[in-house]
Amino acid sequence: MLKKLALLKEIHNCALCQDNLPLGPRPVVRIHPKARILIVGQAPGIRVHESGIPWNDQSGKRLREWLLMSDEEFYNEENVAIVPMGFCYPGTGKSGDLPPMKICAPTWHERILERLPNIQLILLVGNYAQNYYLPEWKKKSLTETVKAFDAESSKFIPLPHPSPRNRRWFQQNPWFEDKVLPVLQYRMAMILGSAHE
Repeated sequence: MLKKLALLKEIHNCALCQDNLPLGPRPVVRIHPKARILIVGQAPGIRVHESGIPWNDQSGKRLREWLLMSDEEFYNEENVAIVPMGFCYPGTGKSGDLPPMKICAPTWHERILERLPNIQLILLVGNYAQNYYLPEWKKKSLTETVKAFDAESSKFIPLPHPSPRNRRWFQQNPWFEDKVLPVLQYRMAMILGSAHE
């Protein structure tokens, strides 16, 4: 636990990207050695930057609906670790938030994973997480990657981003809610159920 606290302090003091962040650094990460699920997303949006609470927006609401988790369950660090590809809000471009800073994941992720020995399932939300963690398995598109992955047995489950901007994707790919989400929800229930036995 002391190692976790020391690492979090180091992360929260990180200033590697401060010259490139429009609102300055405010790393948003949640880890606990007992966590069974790891969510690797993109980077905090403006609302998350302001609150310091990960997935505290419409995307997070939809993600919790996918996982059938209450806010209390989702934000219990002994259930879920949350480690985005970029820890700080990167700013906004023409079509939404800018990509996560590239230095975060190679600098911090391995050290964080060393302190998460109980992770049984890693949810890779969006292209950036999938490109980083599944370079050999990544297909030509996010749709193909999500469709091709074995959600029943893999430690990794690639997911589309739950952003309201992706409404059209969900309309065009009803198989995701019909086939992927039930398996994901079952696995979540099995893992978190065993955590409380």
